[in-house]
Amino acid sequence: MDKEGRGDMVKSSYDAIIIGKSAGGLTAATVAKKMYPEKDMLVIDSEKISMIPCGIPYIFGTLDTIDDNRLPAEKALEASGIDLLIDEATEVGLDCKTVFTKGGKAIRFDKLILATGSRPMLPKVPGCHLENVLTVPKSYEYLAKMKRQLEEVRDVVIVGAGFIALEVADEINKLGKNVTVLYRSRILRKSFDPDFGDMVKERLEKAGVKLIHDKILEVKGENRVTGVVLEKSGTIEADMVIFSIGYSPNDGLATQAGIDVGKNGIQTDEYMRTSHPDIFAIGDCAEPKDFFTGRPRAQMLASTATFEARVAGVNLFGIKIVKESKSNIGIYSTDIAGLSLGVAGLTETDARQEGFDIVTGSAGGVDRHPGKFEDTCNVKVKLIFSRDRGSILGAELAGGKSVGEMVNIFGLAIQKRLTASELYA
Repeated sequence: MDKEGRGDMVKSSYDAIIIGKSAGGLTAATVAKKMYPEKDMLVIDSEKISMIPCGIPYIFGTLDTIDDNRLPAEKALEASGIDLLIDEATEVGLDCKTVFTKGGKAIRFDKLILATGSRPMLPKVPGCHLENVLTVPKSYEYLAKMKRQLEEVRDVVIVGAGFIALEVADEINKLGKNVTVLYRSRILRKSFDPDFGDMVKERLEKAGVKLIHDKILEVKGENRVTGVVLEKSGTIEADMVIFSIGYSPNDGLATQAGIDVGKNGIQTDEYMRTSHPDIFAIGDCAEPKDFFTGRPRAQMLASTATFEARVAGVNLFGIKIVKESKSNIGIYSTDIAGLSLGVAGLTETDARQEGFDIVTGSAGGVDRHPGKFEDTCNVKVKLIFSRDRGSILGAELAGGKSVGEMVNIFGLAIQKRLTASELYA
């Protein structure tokens, strides 16, 4: 493989092409090569350096350098005997089964995996074009520049209250900056119930982060941002504004090619096949289905991407593993201001909105015994069950770092549809 990913080493056709080399694309490529070692494979990506998605917020504070969060994609691909092309895929021709690139390449394929990820959203707010108005993408070069810009600012406004926005706020706060978080609904609205969001809000405020429940109307400044105008609170100063209000799927290649695309990404079956039988889609660009309802549901997680990548890689040239679960359970954890949180399945809010007849239960206790150990933490656990047979639908946890391990157990319990009595026993 050409270590620099140059095109002079790339062939004119491959058995399989994977577009994207983040968590999903890298996993799909290496799994597929392991399953089908005789097949020639090529990965195409416009970014020279890949980032570990979940670690991006921590490059601003906890990690010493941005390079501490690099995903070793190039080494993994080289070790697996997979070719790499650093170029931008601009078009997929279905009739000729060819990927066309910005650099002028036309490369034929037998099978294709789209792992094109997602892009940060920007609101329609005046002033978003100003210098130091930023988002949180997965681009190494963009993030490296953003990290340098942070050294020169004092007042940082972060718009959004999802887990990425709050992780970034917590990390920048550690740098001694004046950090303000603007939110319109409630903290962690799409991930946790209000009582868990309130715990995070309390932790962040105690750490020195200012949280304002308000709507941004305008970003002020001539060339560079100087402040933001709020609906209720007037104008506040800002040297930098970071929008973290969500991500949209990079499904443009699929749309251009005429592949079926839904509201939340490229439509796939349980084996990650798109409407074209030889083209697969995984990760943020693919539309996931809710485990409980089967309906499309936005769920952009690296854990989901790698799960889908393994499914696509194993079954790329033929169905080798028949799936029993045709949808995904959202499972993830985070750490904000020293508070670890984890969630699996439905929150109480989600369950009621979906129309489930539920019962809930909450409890707290230490995560290990005896409780006098120095690293022992109190953990709050909230479980959501169906009322009819007591099947577990969801779990929310808050406490120490053990939460990240506990939540996986609850995820397995949800997948196996265990009941409250089975968990109790």
